[in-house]
Amino acid sequence: MNDLIPQLYRQEYSKMVSLICSYFGIDQIDAAEDIVSETFLSAAETWGLKGIPANPVGWLYKVARNNALNGLKRSRVFRTRVRGALSDRSSGDINPPELDLSLNHIDDSQLQMLFAVCHPSIPIEAQVSLALRVLCGFSIDEIARALLTTRANINKRLYRAKERLREENISIELPSAAALGARLDAVLVTLYLLFNEGYYSASPDKVLRKDLCLEAMRLVYLLSESPLSRPDVPALLALMCFQASRLEARMNDAGDLVLYEQQDRDRWDPDLIERGNTYFVKSCDSGLLSRYHLEAAIAWWHTRFSDSPEKWENILMLYNRLLVLEYSPIAALNRAYAFARVYGKERAIPEALGLNLDGNLFYHSLLGELYAGIDDASALVHLRAALSLTTLPAERAIISAKMTSFEREG
Repeated sequence: MNDLIPQLYRQEYSKMVSLICSYFGIDQIDAAEDIVSETFLSAAETWGLKGIPANPVGWLYKVARNNALNGLKRSRVFRTRVRGALSDRSSGDINPPELDLSLNHIDDSQLQMLFAVCHPSIPIEAQVSLALRVLCGFSIDEIARALLTTRANINKRLYRAKERLREENISIELPSAAALGARLDAVLVTLYLLFNEGYYSASPDKVLRKDLCLEAMRLVYLLSESPLSRPDVPALLALMCFQASRLEARMNDAGDLVLYEQQDRDRWDPDLIERGNTYFVKSCDSGLLSRYHLEAAIAWWHTRFSDSPEKWENILMLYNRLLVLEYSPIAALNRAYAFARVYGKERAIPEALGLNLDGNLFYHSLLGELYAGIDDASALVHLRAALSLTTLPAERAIISAKMTSFEREG
């Protein structure tokens, strides 16, 4: 039982909160979270005394339903809005609503909550925090560790986001056809950032880092299987599969960050690469080209073992197209590295300098790499600048190792 309840909490928390909110409204989100937490506390106490029931998940939903109805009957909201709605539907006979516990309805509730959490009126950093809390079941401390901030900051973000949901009177429902495009864009950006928080996280908690990626992938998969999906959804899922296939190789057993060139490719996951291939092919059916298609194609090339010129020529071409479609400094820096792999470091240095991103860690790290062996003094200048811009132990270790090699040679 020690392992079962935490496992069920991670699997069912978000589903239960979403289900309760779908019946009683987004303004009851705090009550819904309390109800679900109390349900799991009851499970720990009851199962410890009486043993694990034959259907643990069914037990949880039944107790959560009863707790929800008992709590809401005592609240002002039930006496006004909920009770009134029930009276209208039942011609005066007030009966507690039966919660539909079918898998389809639970999935629908999560999708509705996903669109509510990613409402454009909520700042993006709050969307990510709220998604981790409500849709992924992460504790406040886990969210703070994942986002490298304090518990107090996360509580503030969550409080303000929930207040905004109430103030805007946002409904737990899927957007209309007219609003779907923009709302789906916001959802995909949030899930993309959620995945990146895990994949690029400097948190020393390896399990938490992986969980972030898996939760983002689960939510994109849920969206891809719904009628709301469009071609960029499986493209994003393909990107995540390709990236996640290398997750285990990005850090060694000592917890040190391992750069792409030094990764043990036997630790790459071929099953995830194959799944990514499947989703990418599916995403190309309509001919639509999105940033996620281009990033997925770049990530696919990074799953190729070969370091042939063809590989880097294709990666460079894809970055060129990505920057035309949607410019970002990180994509521009990555393009400069691909340019160096195709045309050499000397030709790539002006490309990188032209980005003029002084104050950016990755800008100085890249220039330190490009100047190495050409102008080691300039390489050291940029590596020192990069070192001053990060406090993360894993990144500092890599930069310091490069600086030491130059200083020894000098």
